Amino acid sequence: MPVLETVNLYQTINRTDILKNINLKVDKGDIFAIIGPTGAGKTTLLRLLNTLDLPASGKIYINGTDTAESSGTRLELRRSMAFVLQKPVVFNMSVYENIAAGLKWRGAEKSEIKEKTSEILETIGLSEYRKRNARTLSGGEVQRVAIARAIISEPEILLLDEPTANLDPVSASRTEELIMEMIQRYNTTTIMATHDMSQGQRMADRVAVILDGEILQTGNWPEVFNSPGSREVALFVGVENIIDGEIVSGQDELVTIKAGNNIIEAITDYPVGEKVSVCLRPEDITIATLKISTSARNSFAGRIRRTVSYGALTRVFIDCGFPLVVLVTNRSAGEMGLEKGKEVYASFKATGVHIIKR
Repeated sequence: MPVLETVNLYQTINRTDILKNINLKVDKGDIFAIIGPTGAGKTTLLRLLNTLDLPASGKIYINGTDTAESSGTRLELRRSMAFVLQKPVVFNMSVYENIAAGLKWRGAEKSEIKEKTSEILETIGLSEYRKRNARTLSGGEVQRVAIARAIISEPEILLLDEPTANLDPVSASRTEELIMEMIQRYNTTTIMATHDMSQGQRMADRVAVILDGEILQTGNWPEVFNSPGSREVALFVGVENIIDGEIVSGQDELVTIKAGNNIIEAITDYPVGEKVSVCLRPEDITIATLKISTSARNSFAGRIRRTVSYGALTRVFIDCGFPLVVLVTNRSAGEMGLEKGKEVYASFKATGVHIIKR
């Protein structure tokens, strides 16, 4: 039985559906990421899961218990969870008292409060600030206090809303490490809302992509990242090359796709006549300045429209009769003299193509 399950969940605000037909299952110990852009409905969903709000329709089950049973049931279930907001709140009291508050609310013994709070202060690296007013801390430090206050009571389910959205890169990295250390230590089932795909990839066991209030795809990260189920998901997870075409022939799942005046070969079980979109990741395309023999079934001559360097990598934008974006190292770009106007050859394998039905 899943720790948490939603069935046909809807939420409506001012006669507008904010969430539509949400069906999720989260197992014990999972780190489950709900990824989507700002305004997709992530915070609304977390509030429903935490029983702070009631859904317009549908069901939420926590350990098999229907959260709609009664207000008393919802309160009891809420006590088994902890919710860290995107902009966490700290009380006008010391760091120690802020963290200890969760245990005090639950009636823990003074000795237990002292032992656990001192231990978790060490873990988050704020022991020397134990007597300092929490409202004088930096953003990253406040986030650590909020996470510690949530974890100290050892909740069965931890809800995190954009846990690093307001932090600088160094603070965000440290906060991610802290979250992972603490949820692994306590084997806490965690549901995290984030717009940051790379964060979902680093932290989550499974992900759900939410767009415009609907869950469009759920699975482990490689499944969603490498095999998006729709054009919308493909765009969100960063597939930069999406080429529309139609399957014109096929044999043993090796198909030929007509895309404008070009032919692309790919592996799929879609039938001849199906209108499809070809999805290609920039890192799965190789580039050469001369036409060479290769095992790749797809090779196209093209001309570079522009190049953009960032960090150690260069994005190369090529016109092959259809646009392609290729990712290479700066060193390779320099050695090949990749610059605007240069003629090049872009190649990719049939197995490197992901096909989506249009």
